[in-house]
Amino acid sequence: MPVITTIADLKRLHKRRTPKMFYDYAESGSWTEQTFRENTSDFDQIRLRQRIAVDMTNRTTASQMIGEDVAMPVALAPVGLTGMQSADGEIKAARAAEKFGVPFTLSTMSICSIEDVAENTTKPFWFQVYTLRDDEFMKRLIARARAANCSAIVITLDLQILAQRHKDLKNGLSAPPKLTLASMANLATKIPWGLEMLQTKRRTFGNIVGHASGAGDPASLAAWTAEAFDQSLDWARVAELMKMWDGKVILKGILDAEDAKKAVELGADAIIVSNHGGRQLDGALSSIRSLPAIMDAVGDKVEVHLDSGIRTGQDVLKALAMGAKGTYIGRAFVNGLGAMGEKGVTKALEVIHKELDMTMALCGKRDVTTLDRDVLLVPKNFEGSWEQSSN
Repeated sequence: MPVITTIADLKRLHKRRTPKMFYDYAESGSWTEQTFRENTSDFDQIRLRQRIAVDMTNRTTASQMIGEDVAMPVALAPVGLTGMQSADGEIKAARAAEKFGVPFTLSTMSICSIEDVAENTTKPFWFQVYTLRDDEFMKRLIARARAANCSAIVITLDLQILAQRHKDLKNGLSAPPKLTLASMANLATKIPWGLEMLQTKRRTFGNIVGHASGAGDPASLAAWTAEAFDQSLDWARVAELMKMWDGKVILKGILDAEDAKKAVELGADAIIVSNHGGRQLDGALSSIRSLPAIMDAVGDKVEVHLDSGIRTGQDVLKALAMGAKGTYIGRAFVNGLGAMGEKGVTKALEVIHKELDMTMALCGKRDVTTLDRDVLLVPKNFEGSWEQSSN
């Protein structure tokens, strides 16, 4: 086993171990993948201010996200199909997050169900919901999350329609994978993955199959999904869902200051500045470039989190220093999961934490909650280089 020191190391192992369709699902964006690439490259434009002769002892990365204590302000993002990266993947990721002391967010499109994760963990987790047309299914889904003692729901607002992701279409993405000549040839090179999958009964969408009308078996799921998402979603519907849950709510998919203000008006506990990892509107601004305007608009009125593009602890620090109170890793933990299962998720968290802690020290900061713009060197055109066209 090679020495693992970065998320990139885990990514290489992930690619080697996991079937192509599932690796590509994690490591791709929509259309030309411009936004997918800029989510990370825009972080690279921000430089750090080194400080010397500053007491570095007694450092802490401990903080809070929506009132919950966290070992560092990093949560595991909701990622669909996680249980196809590694057998029972959502359970493995949730266990790793619980042991490390950070939040885990289960996706509606998970392989392991809400109940599966609840039965295999002891700490309440967060549950992400899409806005679906079937109101009765939505009510049952939210009731199941409540019964599982989930401490918050994350409502995803940027997926009324599924953007085209070329790799998924070309790979014939499905769960479980459809057996074609191409997929069988690839699966033949992933024997350890296949042996693990044979030992679990969880190979399709556990929150949906057997629970939603018209999705009683895996063969009908693709058609159900194409019809399920609610294209009529508006802020009134969001308010209904929040009332349906009647608990802590995080709204995900905010990229515009005006939308952030709407979220505040509805009483969201937090918002996530996110472009769905570059998987929805290609050509949208990166999350980190969108953050300053949103902070200016609502930063003191709601807890602002950031998702999309974070691959290092330095990225976490940059987002926090620009005003975010929490961050999410998706691909980074999935790389760990695909590479080494639960141990890989733990390793990903260890890598992110070490990079965050050491960077704080070298920037002259001892407490993650005191990070501010003082530690950053931001290009002059970073925040104002893109403006809305006027008629």
